[in-house]
Amino acid sequence: MTTVGILGTIHNNDLRDKYRCTLDLYREIIMEFNPDIICGEVHPQSWRRYLENKNERGYWGEPASEYWELIFPLCDEYSIEFVPIDWFELDVWNNFAPFDGFTNEEKIELEKMDDKWFSKQMNTHSCGQIPFNSKEFDDLTKLKYEWLFQINPVSQNFRWIVRNQIMIQRAINSIKANPDKRILCIIGADHNYFFFEELIKEAITLKYPLR
Repeated sequence: MTTVGILGTIHNNDLRDKYRCTLDLYREIIMEFNPDIICGEVHPQSWRRYLENKNERGYWGEPASEYWELIFPLCDEYSIEFVPIDWFELDVWNNFAPFDGFTNEEKIELEKMDDKWFSKQMNTHSCGQIPFNSKEFDDLTKLKYEWLFQINPVSQNFRWIVRNQIMIQRAINSIKANPDKRILCIIGADHNYFFFEELIKEAITLKYPLR
């Protein structure tokens, strides 16, 4: 049976250092899982650019630094197949900002509330053996996105629900095309709960958290 793991990462290097989820830890966890394939939160266009020029660093802050600094080199070194699964459309992404349609004063208050949600998420860093890969983090994160959906359902449907659905379907396509392989989904930690809730429905051995 195919074995699938989920590893949620933090994209910001300063936060990784602060909360002890360094690239060294991610490397150790990846090597423990020993994947044949990594499905990563990278846009297919960025992946094609990387294959054409490995000095290419994507655009608009994507892919995140852990891919350039760790995951891509690991895949090269150990001949791990990489599958890009991210989805977004740059030309319309900013048309679906979560606090569009509110006054400036309302936006300021909503941004403050969003910051409070983020702080609460960060406060779960000690739960579990891998920071931000825990039920405590996932439960809180799910509540955060339910709140965002209440604020702006159109934005959240486009930016969060559809995006996750496409990412997960790309991972499932890879799972179905590679029976009996070890496949590791590496995504920003906010996506963990969404991936777990959908992948648990598949006929696979699902490992999450990985420790």
